[in-house]
Amino acid sequence: MLKIAIQNKGRLGEESLSLLSRIGIEVDTTKRQYLSKASNFPIEMLNLRDDDIPGVVANDIAQLGIVGLNEVEEKGFDVKVLKNLGFGQCRLSLAIPKGDEYTGLEYFAGKRIATSYPNILTRFFKEKGVEIHPVVIAGSVEITPAAGMADAIFDIVSSGGTLISNGLKEVEVVMKSEAVLIGGNSLIDEDLKLLEEIEFRIESDSISRNKKYLLMNIPDESIEKAIEILPSMRSPTILPLAADGWSSIHSVVNASELWDKVRQLKAIGAEGILVLSVDKIIL
Repeated sequence: MLKIAIQNKGRLGEESLSLLSRIGIEVDTTKRQYLSKASNFPIEMLNLRDDDIPGVVANDIAQLGIVGLNEVEEKGFDVKVLKNLGFGQCRLSLAIPKGDEYTGLEYFAGKRIATSYPNILTRFFKEKGVEIHPVVIAGSVEITPAAGMADAIFDIVSSGGTLISNGLKEVEVVMKSEAVLIGGNSLIDEDLKLLEEIEFRIESDSISRNKKYLLMNIPDESIEKAIEILPSMRSPTILPLAADGWSSIHSVVNASELWDKVRQLKAIGAEGILVLSVDKIIL
C-alpha cells in the first residue's frame, strides 16, 4: 500500500484533498488525523507540515508527496518531481522598503535579508557573485524591515498585498513555484503500478479542467466553416436535426479560447450554444 504525504492545513492542503477527490480517491477528511486510509484505493494519507514532506518522502516513510516546489528546492532532499499539479502557484521574491531606490542586485550587497528560505536565497546570490547576510525567520518575514531586524526580505508572494501593507515593494522574482507530486527513489514494482494509475488520473483531471464542451445548432451550409473553427480533440460530432437544413455540433475547446470560438460561431449562424464543464477526459 502506498503512503502519500500532504500538507495538514492551509490552501495547498485543501487543494490537495480536492485533487484526490476529483481523481476518485475517497479519504475521510471529517477528522484530519495524522494517518487516514482511502476507502476505495490502496493508499494511506499522512497529514504533515509542508516543510516535513520532502524529508518524509526521501526517507521512504511515504512513497509520494504533494508539496510546493519551493519546499523541495529549499530542503534539498533526494526526491523526484513527478508531475506539476497546476495549483498553489506563487513566487519567491526579493522585496525592499518602498521608499528605497532599487539599482539591481548590487543593492543587496552586504545587506541583511530576512527569509524562511535561506538555502534558495544563498544559492541564488552565490551564483550572482553577491555577498549577503541571511537572517533566518520562521514566520512574519514581512515585518522585519520595519522592526529593524533586516534591510530586505525574501519570501513567498502571491498577490503582493501583504508586501504593500507592510511598506515593501517586490523587485526581483527568484523562482516560481506550484504544487508538485514528488516520489522517492525506492518504489517497488507494485508501487510503480499504483503510481502509474495515479498519474494517469491526474493527467485526465488536468486536461478536463482546461476544457469546455460546446453544443450548438448550425445551418448545414455553415458546417464546413464550423469545422475549421472547432478542430476538437479529433473532429467535431455532427448530428442532423429534425428541422431541414440544420444540424447539431458537439465539440470540446480550450477554456482560454471559449469566447473567441463562440463569437466566430455566432457570426456563421450558430444558435442555441450550450457551454458545459467537462468532468473527465480520457485520452
